[in-house]
Amino acid sequence: METLNHILQNARQRAEQNGLPYAGALTPAEAQKVLELAPAAKLVDVRSRAELELVGRVPGASHIEWAFYPGMVANPDFLSQLNMQVDHEVLVMFLCRTGGRSHNAAVVATQAGYTEAFNILEGFEGESTTDSKQRGRINGWKAAGLPWTNA
Repeated sequence: METLNHILQNARQRAEQNGLPYAGALTPAEAQKVLELAPAAKLVDVRSRAELELVGRVPGASHIEWAFYPGMVANPDFLSQLNMQVDHEVLVMFLCRTGGRSHNAAVVATQAGYTEAFNILEGFEGESTTDSKQRGRINGWKAAGLPWTNA
């Protein structure tokens, strides 16, 4: 059984190896394990409300849109909303569809003084298949069989 320390050490090494400016990069399975081992940790889903309603959500995750649908217009209040929902001292993990917006959120959070900001690689849906272009089958939170709901 992996310990919290081991998981976070791997995530930190991944970030360092890839020149990422935040605390670490977690796989979806590692992020779920962090939630189990560190009850104070926060998962912030930065997808649009439409994505949550149409594709699914992680139970217990906070939600702060990085950009609004339609048009994917940037949320000018993202950081102030994050500050209202998440303490700067808490380990915070960001999740989006494939890992891009959550990367940006982790960068902004780190710049704002969140010392334990992590990106969840692969995101909720992960890469699309080459044949049908469907997501959620190759990698990502859903493909890993982690808890999610359409409710």
